[in-house]
Amino acid sequence: MSDTPSIDEHKELTLIGHLVELRDRILKCVIALLVVFLGLIYFANDIYAYVAAPLVSVLPPDTSMIAIDPTSPFFTPFKLTFYASLFVTAPFILYQLWAFIAPGLYKNEKSLAIPLFISSVLLFYAGMAFAYFVLFGIVFSFFVSVAPDGIAVAPDIASYLSFVLKIFFAFGFAFEIPIAVFLFIWAGILEPEDLQAKRPYVIVGCFVVAMLLTPPDPFTQSLLALPMWLLFELGIYFGKLFLRKKAAEQAQD
Repeated sequence: MSDTPSIDEHKELTLIGHLVELRDRILKCVIALLVVFLGLIYFANDIYAYVAAPLVSVLPPDTSMIAIDPTSPFFTPFKLTFYASLFVTAPFILYQLWAFIAPGLYKNEKSLAIPLFISSVLLFYAGMAFAYFVLFGIVFSFFVSVAPDGIAVAPDIASYLSFVLKIFFAFGFAFEIPIAVFLFIWAGILEPEDLQAKRPYVIVGCFVVAMLLTPPDPFTQSLLALPMWLLFELGIYFGKLFLRKKAAEQAQD
């Protein structure tokens, strides 16, 4: 009787191997996140103060942020530190994901995936940086300036954290527009000409999204809508470059 595994047994062994590898990579991600978190927890209050600086700097004199919940002074910086740790370890986590799926990709897909991977991480960070260094100062100044007379502006620290996290994620993903556009072109789902023909609708859509995420003044909305539109155009540009390169390679073959 042959000891050679059957096809079904071989598939089962391969599946088990993939599951073991997936478990190991998830464990590495958890350990990395835990190590960074433990390294940052000592600076939790400093991290929160840094994130809150754009709002604190525009509050009226003799006014400060407040904590409505008795546990907020402890748990809110703690929560922010966890998210900060997640943002710091994101490249490592994404690398583990890449290392898991890379063996199943073709050589040309690997050569394309690496620049996309690096670009997506950098664009996400760029979106967060844009929100913090450009948008927050304008948005919070607007909110404080429109407060009715007799109303003391003293934001709750937990509510503020919830707000800025939403904005960070919104801008981080909004800055991924070039990657999404390029992938649509690369997969053959859309042609650059089709996307260019839809440009008026895209511009309107950018301003609608900006209207939902920012205060109701044209200047602040433009600060989000215009970068989103430019990133859309950037995706089309690189999509065209890819198609031209692909056509040139096919012509040589």
